[in-house]
Formats: sequence, structure tokens, C-alpha cells
Amino acid sequence: MAAGDQVPLSVCIIAQDAESQLEACVRSVPFAREVVVLDGGSCDRTMDLARSLGARVEQRPFDGFVSQKNAALSHARCDWVLSLDADERISEPLQHEITALFQGGAPAAAGYDMPRRAYHLGRWIRGGGWYPDHKLRLFRRDRGRFGGEDPHDRVLVDGPVGRLHGDILHYPYQDLFDHITRMDRYTSRAAHASLAQGRRLPLLRMLAQPPLRFLKAYLLRGGFRDGRAGFVLACMASMYELMRYAKLWELQRQARER
Repeated sequence: MAAGDQVPLSVCIIAQDAESQLEACVRSVPFAREVVVLDGGSCDRTMDLARSLGARVEQRPFDGFVSQKNAALSHARCDWVLSLDADERISEPLQHEITALFQGGAPAAAGYDMPRRAYHLGRWIRGGGWYPDHKLRLFRRDRGRFGGEDPHDRVLVDGPVGRLHGDILHYPYQDLFDHITRMDRYTSRAAHASLAQGRRLPLLRMLAQPPLRFLKAYLLRGGFRDGRAGFVLACMASMYELMRYAKLWELQRQARER
């Protein structure tokens, strides 16, 4: 795509030690006027690779997904922003939709959400709440910001939200070991955030939430359609809840002892 045909859009990518994922992410947005990569402190070739792909690289120590993504927005030069993680790509149908959206001038809505499809355990996951997993990622920079609670960030926009139909393609984990490792890290962040907010920990919720999460993922949201992978992922969802509550309980116990 020639520079004159590019969409007046800044793609903002947060990355850290993402050498194996970043190239595919950047190459999936050839329609964008600029790509900004905010590096959180990589020890691999992430920054050099980003520069070689034509991206503008900024640096900031990673201190949470919400604050890091808001910081990335501050480096954007275009009025419209598409926010991506390094392990995501824009599918060809979504590329065409975004390009068409800008052909008549600025889009009408303040932001647009789109479905996200994840590849894990050797297959595209359909059930368990993994798809369509709509994410609001395209928005006017002056009318949107990231909110939510780490590690579950979300975009908040002031104004109407439209919907696109092409997929963001997501490759969240290298394997099951990587999934477990990240889940350990994310549940620790979630537990510390809950402690800081003074949340209580009813025993009944700690007992009920993990099995309910399994039943919701596997039965109500169709995880069974993904075969053994769906069963494993429903178990992982249940384990996430247990680990989050258990870590919060431990933090509260340690605080009382101090």
C-alpha cells in the first residue's frame, strides 16, 4: 500500500520480550499511517526488530497493562488509534473493513469493537467464552482511554460504539506451560489489586466460584465443542479463580500478621 493510500491511523502496540511475535503483528497493519511500539523493558531484540519494520519505538518500564496502554496512546500522532498486543494480528477481512471505514472521511462512531479469535492447544478455540470475545480497539484518541483492572484492561469511549466483523487473530500462549506461567503472574496481580481496593473474601465465594467457572465455560459457553482442549481450558478457568482467591486470602493473612 502506498503512503498516500494509508489510513490516518496510529497503531499502538505494547511489547516486552516479544521478538517471536512482533513481526507478524506489525506486518498485519500495512494500511496504518504509523506504528508505535512501546517497549516495557525487553531483554531480547524486540526494539531493534520494531525499528527494522518501520515502527517508532518508545520505552517505559512496564507497571501494568492499563497504565502502559494509556502511555502508548500518548505517543500516537493520528486522531484515530488501533491498539494491539504483540501477540495479535489483524486478519485480512478486518484490514479491508478498517480501510473501507475511512474511505469516506472520519468514521461516524467514537469507537469500534471487533471479534477476537484465539489459537491455542493446536486449534482455533470456538467455545468456553473464547469467541467471539469482542474487543473495542479502534477509537478516536481524544474520546477513549483504557480502564479496567489489571490484567483485564478495556477501552472506555465517550460516544457511540460501532461494530466490525473481521477477526483479530490472537496467539496468547506458546503452550500449556506458558499458559500456566502467565496465569500465575496474572492472578498475583489481580490479588494485589483486590487487596489494595480493600475487597473482602467471603468463604462461600471462594468455595463456589471455581466450580461455577468450570460449568459456565464448559457447558453454558460451549467449551465442550472444542473437545479435550475445551475441557482443559475450562479446568484452567476454574484454576484461575481458585488461585486468585487463594492468593488474596494469603495476602490478607500476611497483612493481619504484620
